[in-house]
Amino acid sequence: MKLEVEKKFAAGLSVLSNSLVIIIKLIAGFLSGSISIISEAIHSMSDFLASILSFFAVSKSAEPADDEHQFGHGRYEDLAGFIEGILIILASFYIVNEACKRIINESSLEFDTTLGIIVMFVTVVANYLVSRYLYHVGKKTDSVALKADAEHLSTDIYSSLGVLIGLVLIKVTGITLLDPLIAILVALIILKTGVKITKETLNNLVDGTIPIEDIQIIKDAVNECSEIKGYKNIKTRKSGSNRDIDITLLCDGNITLKQCHNICDSIEDKIKIKLPNTLITIHCEPFEKQISIS
Repeated sequence: MKLEVEKKFAAGLSVLSNSLVIIIKLIAGFLSGSISIISEAIHSMSDFLASILSFFAVSKSAEPADDEHQFGHGRYEDLAGFIEGILIILASFYIVNEACKRIINESSLEFDTTLGIIVMFVTVVANYLVSRYLYHVGKKTDSVALKADAEHLSTDIYSSLGVLIGLVLIKVTGITLLDPLIAILVALIILKTGVKITKETLNNLVDGTIPIEDIQIIKDAVNECSEIKGYKNIKTRKSGSNRDIDITLLCDGNITLKQCHNICDSIEDKIKIKLPNTLITIHCEPFEKQISIS
């Protein structure tokens, strides 16, 4: 329960920090006339919507299994992460469009950089602190939504830092064309992150298998048990922070039911030590011929 409270607090903190960052960037962007700062504000808006989705998903996924959702509510986290990825991709296209308009209309390239430099420096520091905390809690609780939210803020840090450096260069050199070019670079960074998050969460939504390194942990646990003669299959999937594992093992047909049960418990315990939040279903069949489990 303590972990669920920490997850909700982290998601709430992300909502609050993103709200403040959006307001600050929008004010600075319109006052200074910088398209790169406005693009960062749009980026932060997508982060804000992502934070709202994460807060909802974390709260919903924490609910216990019921008659309508017998495997729990972990899919809500995957769905939120997928929507977040789509929002980021759409935001990147919008930024490119606005930057291209600014390049074509060169008369709109004049703006004040001092306010922008101050604002971008403050947001870089704030987002760094919040993203590190979100990533820490996300890794600790294995929350897909919080880790996706941390990824968003991490890209916001790099893009904000890029805008900050660009504004300093513009102030020094007077080359205002750098402003929309920086905005396009920000959009590309955002697009890359959006595609990554979308692919990862979509894999979970369509019952894709868990990472190969996790599957190897399962195989190692089976290999370490000398009573096991092999296996027919290992099926896996991920739902939010939860993993579902289905294993069909081959055992000596002459052992007792109690011995077989103890073997299954031993394998489950070994797997759950390294892969928490795991639901394991093991089916045993009598051994007929040697099957490799390498």
